[in-house]
Amino acid sequence: MQPARAALEVEAELSAPSALVQRVRYHFLEPPASVLRVEDKIRVELCLNSRHRSAQACFVDRWNPGHFERIGELFVLPPTIDMAARSDEDRTLSSVICLLEVPPVLALFDRLPDITDRFLLIGLDIRDANVRYLMLRLADEVQNPGFASQILVESIAAQMGVDLLRYGAALPERPIQGSLAPWQLRRIEERLAEVRESPSLLELAQLCGISVRQLTRSFRAARGCSVGAYVAGRQITHAMRLLAADESVASIATTLGFSSSSNFCSAFRRAAGITPGQYRHSLSTRRMSAAAVLGNRAIPIR
Repeated sequence: MQPARAALEVEAELSAPSALVQRVRYHFLEPPASVLRVEDKIRVELCLNSRHRSAQACFVDRWNPGHFERIGELFVLPPTIDMAARSDEDRTLSSVICLLEVPPVLALFDRLPDITDRFLLIGLDIRDANVRYLMLRLADEVQNPGFASQILVESIAAQMGVDLLRYGAALPERPIQGSLAPWQLRRIEERLAEVRESPSLLELAQLCGISVRQLTRSFRAARGCSVGAYVAGRQITHAMRLLAADESVASIATTLGFSSSSNFCSAFRRAAGITPGQYRHSLSTRRMSAAAVLGNRAIPIR
């Protein structure tokens, strides 16, 4: 995977023995695609201005290459794990990053949770109010440091380590009743990764070895939305990528199995709020604007 051209601006930074906190801004010259890895730290990142809706990640050494899952506003990356991240948007992002030293976290627990596929999936979208609050405290402190900032960062880092490990250890013990099995979700994701006509409910049900009725009920339990909405979203994601690659509207409509260009344009507008032409124009405008601002200072994010 080629890294996207981007500039990473560190706006502020605070260092403590157990953690490094940075407030950063990502400037993209094109929709990003990069591989993120930290060798000896736990990376916790909270997007402060709403992450790209199309942001997805794949743990390339653990998952199938086409298996990407959505990245939430708050995610955690364990050490020595390669995470491929991508998006169809290039809007500037502002984030707070906390790099936790591993030994102090290990000292808090006799045994760490196993880094299973489910553990990694949970980590892509942390929905814990305590962790979010702690990250916001760090964002404020790094932006406006005061008396004993280092001591405060050290205290918050210890508390975050506890909250994260409690969160990760507890969730796998709570199976989602009536949900799809991981292999069934994987088969659905592999099919939806194919850039072609969207699958029917019957096709997906057959891939999972269940009835259409069971598929619709179990999929909602697993993903929190209907199969139809999820499939439509993936098709629009494909469409955005093809538009960014300068494919014609007619060609994209044919590739994705729409009966006509007008039907494709209507579906795209319902999902994205703008027409395919407006989306392509916005990409061109943002790229020219970013290029004018960054010039030759762009660096790759690896």
